Amino acid sequence: MDTTVGDVNSRKPDSNGIGSPPSGAASVMQSPALPHALAAGSPDATMGCHIARRLVQIGVTDVFSVPGDFNLVLLDHLIAEPGLNLIGCCNELNAGYAADGYARARGVGACVVTFTVGGLSMLNAIAGAYSENLPVVCIVGGPNSNDYGTNRVLHHTTGLSDFSQELRCFQTVTCFQAVVNNLEDAHEQIDTAISTALKESKPVYISISCNLPAIPHPTFSQGPVPFALSPKLTNQMELEAAVEAAAEFLNEAVKPVMVGGPKLRVAKASEAFVELANACGFAVAVMPSAKGLVPEHHPHFIGTYWGAVSTAFCAEIVESADAYLFAGPIFNDYSSVGYSLLLKKEKAIILQPDRVVIGNGPAFGCVLMKDFLKALSKRVKRNTTAYENYHRIYVPDGHPLKCEPKEPLRVNVLFKHIQDVLSSESAVIAETGDSWFNCQKLKLPRGCGYEFQMQYGSIGWSVGATLGYAQAVPEKRVIACIGDGSFQVTAQDVSTMLRCGQNTIIFLINNGGYTIEVEIHDGPYNVIKNWNYTGLVEAIHNSDGKCWTAKVLYEEELMEAIQTATGPKKDCLCFIEVIVHKDDTSKELLEWGSRVSAANSRPPNSY
Repeated sequence: MDTTVGDVNSRKPDSNGIGSPPSGAASVMQSPALPHALAAGSPDATMGCHIARRLVQIGVTDVFSVPGDFNLVLLDHLIAEPGLNLIGCCNELNAGYAADGYARARGVGACVVTFTVGGLSMLNAIAGAYSENLPVVCIVGGPNSNDYGTNRVLHHTTGLSDFSQELRCFQTVTCFQAVVNNLEDAHEQIDTAISTALKESKPVYISISCNLPAIPHPTFSQGPVPFALSPKLTNQMELEAAVEAAAEFLNEAVKPVMVGGPKLRVAKASEAFVELANACGFAVAVMPSAKGLVPEHHPHFIGTYWGAVSTAFCAEIVESADAYLFAGPIFNDYSSVGYSLLLKKEKAIILQPDRVVIGNGPAFGCVLMKDFLKALSKRVKRNTTAYENYHRIYVPDGHPLKCEPKEPLRVNVLFKHIQDVLSSESAVIAETGDSWFNCQKLKLPRGCGYEFQMQYGSIGWSVGATLGYAQAVPEKRVIACIGDGSFQVTAQDVSTMLRCGQNTIIFLINNGGYTIEVEIHDGPYNVIKNWNYTGLVEAIHNSDGKCWTAKVLYEEELMEAIQTATGPKKDCLCFIEVIVHKDDTSKELLEWGSRVSAANSRPPNSY
C-alpha cells in the first residue's frame, strides 16, 4: 500500500496552540487509488479493510454515503472492497432513509457520513429505523484521534471542544455506540457494534477517527475473526405453561381471531404465525403496519384491522370476537385511530417478541414468539367460526366508476389501476399520507413486497427508502406511491436512483398540499407551492440514465402511461405525475383524521 504513516501515539498537542497544526499528529498520505481490499493474512491489513469485509460478511453489498473530509479515507477502503458498492446520496437524510429501506429487504443496512454536520443531518432517519426495529450500521468519520481531549475547536461542530454532542444525540436512537479513536481495541469495538445491531435488530453508531482507517495493525492481520451471535432462547417451562394457558383460553372461545402486528418482523415469526393460522382455522387479519408480513393469499385472510378505518368487514369480525390473539402489535394513537379501538384486554392474548400476556394475566417471560406460535399450533383446536361469519357478511368491493373521457382523474381510479400492475415481481412503498390508506386496500399477490413507516411517520421517508429497497432486491420492480408534499422534502435522490440504473415506477400524487394534515387540522400552512414535477425529474435526468416521465389528468392518459411504463419503458425509471383534486381523499383518511384530531385536541385533565 502506497502510504506513509507517522506515529499515531505521538504526544498530544498543547491545548494553547490555537489555530496551529497539532504537533506530533499522524501524517497519512493516501494514494489516489487503493488496491483491492487486502486479503486475510496480509501484514498490511487495516481498519478500513476490516470494516468493509465485516459489512460484506453480514450481507451488506451496498453502502449509502455522503462524503465529508472526516470520512474520505474510510470511503477509499470501502470502495476497494470488491464485494461492496458505495452509493453516493444527495444528502445524509436520504442516505439514512436508503439504509432503512435496504434493511427492510436485506435484513441489515449501512450508511457512512461525516462528523456532526453529517451525523446530525442523518439522525432523523436513524430514529425512524430505531422505531421500526431495523438493524442499520451507522458509521461516522470522526475527528483525528490526536484531537480528543485537547480543548481544540473543530469545524463541522457547534464550536465546543467537547466532541461528544453527536454521540449523545445518537445514544437515544441506537442500541450501541462505539467511538473508535485508537487501534488497540478497534477490532473489538467494531465487531461488538455490528453484532449488537444484528442481535437487537436496532441501529448502532460507530465513529471512526479520520486518521485511522488506512493504518495497518496486528489485530486486523488475520482478517475478521468469526464471531457468533448468541441465540435468544426460550425458557421451556415458561413456554409449556404459556401454551397450556393460551390453548385453554382459545379452545373455550366461540369465534376467535388472529391479528398479525409489526413486531412479527423483529421476532422473525411470520412463518410460525402462518403455521398457527393453518392449524387453527381462525380468521386472520393484520394491523396496518404489518401489511406484507402475512401472506394475503392465505385462505382465511380477512384484511387489515385498523379500527374504524379497517378494510371492509374486517373490524366487525375482529371486534365482535370473544378471543383475539395479537402477535407483535403496536398500539399507538395512529394504529388505534385516536385510541378508539373497540377491544377488551380480557379477551386478548398479546404476544411480544419474548413475552406472552393472556387477558388481564397471567404473563409469561422468556418465551420467544416463534417458539410459542409453533407450539400452540399443536395444541389449539380448529375453529373456523369467525372466518365463516366474515364470509357470510362479506360483500365484494364495488369497483370505482369508470371516469368519463376528459373527466378529472380520481384517486380511487388511480389505485384500481395500480392494483392491476402488482405481481410477485413487484413491491409497494407507501409514503406517509393518504397513500397509507389507499395502499392498505391493495391486494398483494403472492411474493409481492410491501413497506411503509407507520410508527415514526416521517414525510419524505419513501424517496430514500425506495432507493434502498430497490437496490437491495433488483429482481423486483418497486412501485412507490408518494404525495407531492412528501416528495418536496427528499426529491433529490431520484438522481441516485438514475445513477444506480433502477427501474422503479413512482406515482407522484399531486393534490397541492399536505392532505393528511388537512384532515387532522386544516390551515394555510398545509398548502404548498406547486412544482412542475415531471419537469423537475427531467432536469434531474439531464439525458444521463434511463428515465421516462408522464403527467396525467384523465383515466385514459393514466392507462396509456402505465402501459408504456410496463411495456417499452419497463427498464427505465418511470415517473408518473397524477393530477387530482385537493379534496379527493380516501374515506378512511377522512374518518381517521377526525378521530386523531379529537385525540390531539383533548383538553388538559384539570379542565
